[in-house]
Amino acid sequence: MKTTDNPRAIFEEISKLTTEQRNPSSIEIDAKSTLEILEIINEEDKIVPFAVEKELPYIEKAVDAIVHALKNGGRLLYFGAGTSGRLGVIDASECPPTFGTPYGMIEGYIAGGKKAMFRAQEGAEDFEENGAKDVMKAKVTDKDVICGIAASRRTPYVVGAVKKAKELGAKTLFVTANPRKDFDIKEVDIAICPYVGPEVVMGSTRMKSGTAQKLVLNMLTTASMIRMGKVYENMMIDLQMTNKKLVERSKKIVMTITGLSYEEATIYLEKAKGHVKTALVMIKANVDYNEAQKRLKEADGFVRKAIEFK
Repeated sequence: MKTTDNPRAIFEEISKLTTEQRNPSSIEIDAKSTLEILEIINEEDKIVPFAVEKELPYIEKAVDAIVHALKNGGRLLYFGAGTSGRLGVIDASECPPTFGTPYGMIEGYIAGGKKAMFRAQEGAEDFEENGAKDVMKAKVTDKDVICGIAASRRTPYVVGAVKKAKELGAKTLFVTANPRKDFDIKEVDIAICPYVGPEVVMGSTRMKSGTAQKLVLNMLTTASMIRMGKVYENMMIDLQMTNKKLVERSKKIVMTITGLSYEEATIYLEKAKGHVKTALVMIKANVDYNEAQKRLKEADGFVRKAIEFK
């Protein structure tokens, strides 16, 4: 993951990357009909989940590291540029309303800052020091897990962030779409490398590479949240009732799990101060609010354990 200011060296480095090669399946795509174009894209997209499947052992290690960090006062912080950075910001921003995580526990940083989410900030990713500065700004410690996201694996901003985080003692992850054999594994603790091959449009890593990264990030946070007791059966039960949709979803969850009516679910959620977990324990274990809270604490937040607690 070396970077350089020499244009020729950068050219040579990029030219070797799988994500910058031509895809033989789409060489004549510009001469195809609309349907034929879509069929080519669709066929290539089918490669992605199988590429991610091969990385499950590494994703497992990453999830275990994230759970350990979050349970011990640490954070999961994503660092990326362009599409990769946006995916990290999106995944992080969806955790509080979905899983009830405190704001700041999971965050995404993108080269160029917030404005880069909506309009490309060309050149912002070209300097390792920018990534290092953002890591320092985030006050990263050895309790945190830092996940670099870069389809090419060479993006200077991401490289700088991961290097600085490792210096500070943080656990480091890296998600890239280039082959594992090309990765200097010593520079990160866990590398996740879903190899999806060249893009349909050469170098357009918002396509297969971006899809693979999205799948991996979904797995990292969703599996971590399940391991932390934020899912009961297959339902999110630690969501925050921050808008009308989530209020109604909370009622539906309570109704589905307990068999109560809409009106009864509403009453219990009011008694539980809007906390779905507490309402479920109150109903399933037939206890009051205080006892439900006590059980959840003793069960480390796991509803199933809190219900079965004697």
